[in-house]
Amino acid sequence: MTPIRVVLVDDQALFRAGIRMVVASQPDLEVVGEASDGAQAIEVVRATRPDVVMMDIRMPVMDGLAATEALLADPDPPKVVMLTTFDLDEAAARAIQRGASGFLLKDADPEFLLAAIRTVHAGSSVIAAAATRDLFASLGEQTRPVPPSFGSLTDREREIFQLAARGLSNAEIAAREFLSEATVKTHVSRILAKLSLRDRVQLVVFAFEHGLA
Repeated sequence: MTPIRVVLVDDQALFRAGIRMVVASQPDLEVVGEASDGAQAIEVVRATRPDVVMMDIRMPVMDGLAATEALLADPDPPKVVMLTTFDLDEAAARAIQRGASGFLLKDADPEFLLAAIRTVHAGSSVIAAAATRDLFASLGEQTRPVPPSFGSLTDREREIFQLAARGLSNAEIAAREFLSEATVKTHVSRILAKLSLRDRVQLVVFAFEHGLA
């Protein structure tokens, strides 16, 4: 099995060292690079082509928000998880709006951090979906008009969209709707494709921004 390739970006060397030890202890994960600021992160990520980037938000030279935006504009970009010390961090919300796959608090349990890397790499799970929704609610932004693409969803897809937007996992949706997990996964994939969304974090953001949550 090919390990999931991870790059760590944080201006605190001690914090990076701690995360590196946790990640390196897992046989299915591999740290392939580190950076201490956003500009260096762009160079390291483009050189190493990781699967997942753990990106601090507040750093010197270039912050994590600008670095994330630059990386996600590249062809076949990595998944990016923002690292923050604040529960309701507006910068984290901006990063998610621009394509990041979620955010983690820096004091998260090691087991949660490892699970986050794996689920983001899988591309089908939301990190702290409820927290993401609360984060956007705290900003109090005006909702946008619902785009025509939402009208292309079937009734069943709209039901699953609503449940996914509330942060339910595939297994939870399957149990609630009396469907198999594979069927739910297929529906979610179709919803993401129809709405041109990258992952389920983006689905949560879409739902909130358009008043569909």
